[in-house]
Amino acid sequence: MSRQPRTQNVTTDAGEARITWVTAAEPRLVLAVSHGAGGGIEARDLKALAAALPARGVTVALVEQPWRVAGKKVAPAPKTLDTGWRGLWPSLTAAGLPVVSGGRSAGARVACRTAVELGAAAVLALSFPLHPPGRPERSRADELLGTGVPTLVVQGGNDPFGRPGEFPPGPYGLTEVPHGDHGFAVPKRSGVTEAQTMGVLTDAVTGWLTSLR
Repeated sequence: MSRQPRTQNVTTDAGEARITWVTAAEPRLVLAVSHGAGGGIEARDLKALAAALPARGVTVALVEQPWRVAGKKVAPAPKTLDTGWRGLWPSLTAAGLPVVSGGRSAGARVACRTAVELGAAAVLALSFPLHPPGRPERSRADELLGTGVPTLVVQGGNDPFGRPGEFPPGPYGLTEVPHGDHGFAVPKRSGVTEAQTMGVLTDAVTGWLTSLR
């Protein structure tokens, strides 16, 4: 059972950020997830997690980076994204619960880069952008391999930023969402509905979070 979402504005060195809290009635941990460089917290995967996890004892914090709150169209440099995330962290940990740091795409990279520094309990990387589309030589695998904490990647089977088979072996789990693109959209010809796709994602994340106990 969850309560009505509430928003909290947080001042960071990168500008004013915003957290939308979807709180579990009896939370055992917090999953903080941020958006990518091309969208906001309305992304289907973030919405699905916020709808499913509070009933399972996980408070979900949907984080909007300062550039997004300010209405800008283009994300800043990774260093600035990290600065915003650091500034939010005290608010995310204020309840004294373990915090799993996460995000989709660019937000996943931020979570990976800052996990050890901030004391994250684990990292959830949704649609991790392993490389720019068509540029596998520009790998960002080091960010993923260097999280230093338990890590789960959830990746679309047809993600042009890195299909599951392209990921190197490492100390992390990887769940494939069949037919999914970078936003976990699936083509109609696949015969799979969005609800089924999001079910794969939320079931994987729920099981993984339970294993962290």
